[in-house]
Amino acid sequence: MNVNTDPRAVEELLSRGVDEVIVKDHLRRRLLSGEQLRVKLGIDPTSPNLHIGRSIPLLKLRDFQELGHQVVFIVGDFTGVIGDTSDKDSERPMLERERIAENMRGYAAQAGKIIDLEKCEVRFNSEWLEKLSYREIGTQADCFSLAEFAARENIRRRLDAGTRVSLRELLYPLMQGYDSVAIRADVEIGGTDQRFNLLAGRALQEAYGQKPQDIVMNPLIEGTDGRKMSSSWGNTVNLTAEPDDMFGKLMTIPDALIVKYFTLVTRVSLETVREYTARLEAGVNPRDAKADLAFEIVRMYHSDVLAEKARGHFDRLFKDHGVPEDVLEHRLSAPKMGIVDVLVETGLAPSKGEARRLIDGGGVKVAGETVFSYDFEMVPDADGVLIQKGKRFFVKVTHG
Repeated sequence: MNVNTDPRAVEELLSRGVDEVIVKDHLRRRLLSGEQLRVKLGIDPTSPNLHIGRSIPLLKLRDFQELGHQVVFIVGDFTGVIGDTSDKDSERPMLERERIAENMRGYAAQAGKIIDLEKCEVRFNSEWLEKLSYREIGTQADCFSLAEFAARENIRRRLDAGTRVSLRELLYPLMQGYDSVAIRADVEIGGTDQRFNLLAGRALQEAYGQKPQDIVMNPLIEGTDGRKMSSSWGNTVNLTAEPDDMFGKLMTIPDALIVKYFTLVTRVSLETVREYTARLEAGVNPRDAKADLAFEIVRMYHSDVLAEKARGHFDRLFKDHGVPEDVLEHRLSAPKMGIVDVLVETGLAPSKGEARRLIDGGGVKVAGETVFSYDFEMVPDADGVLIQKGKRFFVKVTHG
């Protein structure tokens, strides 16, 4: 495979969506030399869906791939069981193997929305981690001190607060580091919260007689509520989201994140990003830029046609205060039903408790009128009655 050594492409690779490179000058020289590098990214299947926060390192992996390097995508089916606490303020529980197996079922396909799987090595780290003996784990552990682990900011904070830190948590950096040994990585990609684990790969490679990998660290991104994007907080935009849902969620991000999203989770040109920055600084309506951002991301994961439809769907709901053209219809199982049961049966609420919370928050309308009582009963006819949850979700219920 031919490797692209264009200096401008190399500099953008080392700067766009990059917080830190270890060791930058060394990696730059290798990239300009024409040598094909083995570039590693590992993701643990702790939830069934990849979100656009995960797209940041995946897009960087694609950047390397497009320059002609060999990329290796590691699904952490073994590390996922143990659990990484790099970004956690409490101990992450061990996950059952069955849960991991279920979560990772679609991981490679989701990653394939970004990287070319036909030119990628897809590996599962149980392949080598399950074979390790206590002797070998002990040898690996000897490369690090307890003080080094305890000095990590989130671990130090927990220790100072008297919060439990299990010995199991100390194993995770060894396992992620050994992944680099197993696949002989030249470069590893990861978030800034992974710094200790990424450096562990360098230390273990040296211990095993390999040259230490270079590291490309990406910044983390905030979710729809302005906090760090996390599946556990429900503020994600999943790569598998339907076009209308994806577009609508992206339109809810804080205005201050528009340029950051363009830079990190899209590959529109940096010149275009600068143009958006200048327009926003000049005082243009951020809603227009955000709609362009939402269109671009939906286009990336679906198509131009579906992105345009999603934009039109959003505009009908919020600019024109209309109702979607393709409202789902649901025939109730009984001629008369309480609103709480209706919300659950139609899928607008996952549980009766959540249905009640929606009603309490004024988030449910029937035929355009807000429902405030759990005792509200629906008696729809064959023509149907429109139920609205929040601003974006509609179902027409019928009976007869």
